[in-house]
Amino acid sequence: MSSSIVLGGGRVIDPESGFDAVADVEVRDGSVTGVSTAPLENGRRLDVTGLVVSPGFVDLHSHGQAVPEHRLQALDGVTTALELEAGTTPVATAYAHAAAEGRPLNYGYSTSWALARMIELAGVDGAPGAGTVLRHLGDPAWQGEASAAQRERILGRLYRDLADGALGIGVLLGYAPLVDPAEYLAVARLAAQAGAPTFTHARALAEVDPAVPVDGAEEIVRAAGETGAHMHYCHVNSTSARRVDRVLALVGQCRAEGSVVTTEAYPYGAGSTAIGAGFLHPEALAAQGLRPDAVVAVATGERMADARRLLEVRAADPGALAILHFLDENDAADRACLERALLFEDTAIASDAMPLTWPAGPPDPLAWPLPPGALTHPRTAGTFAKAVRTLFRERGALTLPEVIARCSLVPARTLEEAVPAMRRKGRLARGSDADIVVLDPARFEDRSTYDHGSVPSAGTVHVLVNGEFVVRDGQVVPGALPGRPVRR
Repeated sequence: MSSSIVLGGGRVIDPESGFDAVADVEVRDGSVTGVSTAPLENGRRLDVTGLVVSPGFVDLHSHGQAVPEHRLQALDGVTTALELEAGTTPVATAYAHAAAEGRPLNYGYSTSWALARMIELAGVDGAPGAGTVLRHLGDPAWQGEASAAQRERILGRLYRDLADGALGIGVLLGYAPLVDPAEYLAVARLAAQAGAPTFTHARALAEVDPAVPVDGAEEIVRAAGETGAHMHYCHVNSTSARRVDRVLALVGQCRAEGSVVTTEAYPYGAGSTAIGAGFLHPEALAAQGLRPDAVVAVATGERMADARRLLEVRAADPGALAILHFLDENDAADRACLERALLFEDTAIASDAMPLTWPAGPPDPLAWPLPPGALTHPRTAGTFAKAVRTLFRERGALTLPEVIARCSLVPARTLEEAVPAMRRKGRLARGSDADIVVLDPARFEDRSTYDHGSVPSAGTVHVLVNGEFVVRDGQVVPGALPGRPVRR
């Protein structure tokens, strides 16, 4: 008989049942086998008195899918990191690659509408993953009109990926804003027929770009109503910015009429993407009310001085990562916009974690601590700790169980109808997966900044993935790669 571990004497929070009490948690063979307010004596006991024991966090939106990024996310409380907005294709290849290398966290992928278009319209031939997508994001060749035959081949690829276990369809519509709205509806119909969700980076809002074929927010809710598909609205904070109230009102109305539209947000006033993205062109920035100096190159830290310099950098390396400051986190009104996105009913916390940039070249992927020089947006390392710090400890806008639910149960429920495996995640009860985070609630906080984006969060004491420690006593466990694939 295998031995069990008992996490003893911590404050145990299960957001599904509402259980919130000092208790013991027993783990065996990758599952939670007991939660009890009476002492459990069946296994090796680890005293966690004074700490919070909760379900591990589920990140629906993580482009950082390699081991170093997973370790940063583990120290932020994450136990399952999914690539759903951009997605990938073929997903079978992506799952096989991750399994061969091993991952600290559970992992999974949607199929990628954008990459399918890049392959079909632009002849892209690259490994599935964020790197290939980023290198070609700004290439107009994949953004144009598809013929009927091309559209069928794109949809056929998405269908095959769904059959191979893809968790849904990722749609980077905001990077190809002139695509025929009928194609988006065709993607939504495919998702509805397959019983799979879509994960959309919305087109621009009509107030920002009056020439857009359809308002980005209205398009998502209309697709939900017309096709019956589950439409997930990615990072509603960044694509809505100061117009978030109108967008959230549309989503609320759509939900009231019976359609399924879910939302996510991250607690930062800046995003990150390839610097060649169309919406980072100087003219597009101006339409958003932003100047070139809102854009910072990740690899060099250079803030774009003017339109000329921005155009030079875009031309030199269009796939290089940049940070775009769209809200001023020091401004009370902008912070309030961001908070409304985060606090909207059943909004999941999701990081939009980015791959690490290594100006001197990547090191051994298993090296830890991270060698000097790793650059990224701070959300890669600090999203969940920042959400807990700001929404619970500083603002008191949510209770600790409520913010934990938005980091764990809410994202699990977003997927569970299409992905039954998610019914065992985001909970902490007998029979749930032993994906568990043990936190010091007084010290759990983000330490990554825009200048130093890869600094791990503090206050994460233990993290178990499928019952195996990936963080023990605040330290990454070398060689621990217990992550398992999540498939439909």
